[in-house]
Amino acid sequence: MSGVRANSDRTHGGLERINPPQLSPNTGFSHAVRATGGTLVFLAGQTALSMQGAIVGDGIVEQFELALANLLSALRSSGGAPDQLAKVTVYAVDIEDYRAHAADIGHLWHRLVGRDYPAMAVIGVSRLWDREALVELEAIAVLP
Repeated sequence: MSGVRANSDRTHGGLERINPPQLSPNTGFSHAVRATGGTLVFLAGQTALSMQGAIVGDGIVEQFELALANLLSALRSSGGAPDQLAKVTVYAVDIEDYRAHAADIGHLWHRLVGRDYPAMAVIGVSRLWDREALVELEAIAVLP
């Protein structure tokens, strides 16, 4: 590395969130997350799929909430907790719609996950497996 030290926001649960001062300010994500030990849990993509097998939610915010709740349910069933998310990838069929509702999505994140952010990416896609799905989340968690 060039001798510039990364700014480490905090270490919690075996994850160190790193946000170097030479990169843009991080809002709603961490630039890097270092796992300092533990067990990796790979979480499959989750959409707003109900227990009845149907996509529910009229808009991106409602669908994001259920997709995140489904992801967190899989994580908890694996013995994990929201603050152990190291990497989350969001696939959205309409990036402009996602950006327009970023503040509401951020509030949902704070309510369901907290203020610890994993390394994140939002990727625009032409469609998801279920045609009605607007958003899908997949993740990697590190359990102690």
